[in-house]
Amino acid sequence: MKFFTIPAQFPATCAVVFLAISPVFAETDPAPLKILIVDGQNNHSWKTTTPVMKEALEGCGRFKVEVSTTPAGKSAADQWAAWKPGFSGYSAVISNYNGDAWPETVRSEFEKYVSGGGGFVCVHAANNSFPEWAEYNKMIGLGGWGGRGPQSGPFLYVKDGKLVRDASSPGAGGSHGAQHEFLVTLFGEGHPITAGMPPVWKHAKDELYDSLRGPAENVKVLAYAFSEKSGRNEPMMMTLDYGKGRVFHTPMGHADYSMRCRGFYTMLQRGTEWAATGKVTIPLPKDFPTAEAVSPVTAPATPPAAK
Repeated sequence: MKFFTIPAQFPATCAVVFLAISPVFAETDPAPLKILIVDGQNNHSWKTTTPVMKEALEGCGRFKVEVSTTPAGKSAADQWAAWKPGFSGYSAVISNYNGDAWPETVRSEFEKYVSGGGGFVCVHAANNSFPEWAEYNKMIGLGGWGGRGPQSGPFLYVKDGKLVRDASSPGAGGSHGAQHEFLVTLFGEGHPITAGMPPVWKHAKDELYDSLRGPAENVKVLAYAFSEKSGRNEPMMMTLDYGKGRVFHTPMGHADYSMRCRGFYTMLQRGTEWAATGKVTIPLPKDFPTAEAVSPVTAPATPPAAK
């Protein structure tokens, strides 16, 4: 039987979160993987979603998360010059960013990091970013908005049990209907990220991205959801190879309430571990959602303000 020991560097107030929402790891298990979340600009509320992702990852005891927040806008040239996230110091990088282009030096560093074997996780609107950055679009496989169209690459969807690369249909890349709960259906021959998951499970209220376009190279679709707007089965979980690096991409995760879904928590934990190591050791929780019901994750209580 394994017993969980909370590392000394975690504050006591985190103990309840660790024990309540996560699988446990023995004291002899490897040190937590060091993960970086990049945020700072987004047309979505990164100030509320980054803390949820950090909570989801650190809550399972497998990760130690740091956050690098970019300057607020193009006018802060001196601040951009000083922004050096240091990707090589992390096992995986998660993007919660959609905004101005990164400096060329940072872009080059990121390309070398991922192609050299680093892990990368792209969440929701991060696939809207950088339509003109060719290598980034190869990393994520599919993206939306930002002028993406037929020149950006094909649509990718599942039809009649097969993955379709549709390069002939016209139309802009990126669309979604009203937010709603939707069913996620596993696809393909299986993967460590989805191992043990029910073949169909219900995800919390979210934007269901459709009609994404991109290079769509070296993509393995792990799951899809049916979009009434596009009339197609749209990819919801993908893995990609970029050089020696591993990429996990999910268009899910519009808001904090979208992420507070046990399915999303588990997907993010497992996807991040796979991107970082190529393996998944995090077990499926007992309260994973079913096809009939969403499994919400309750926000941890806010500690009382100091007097």
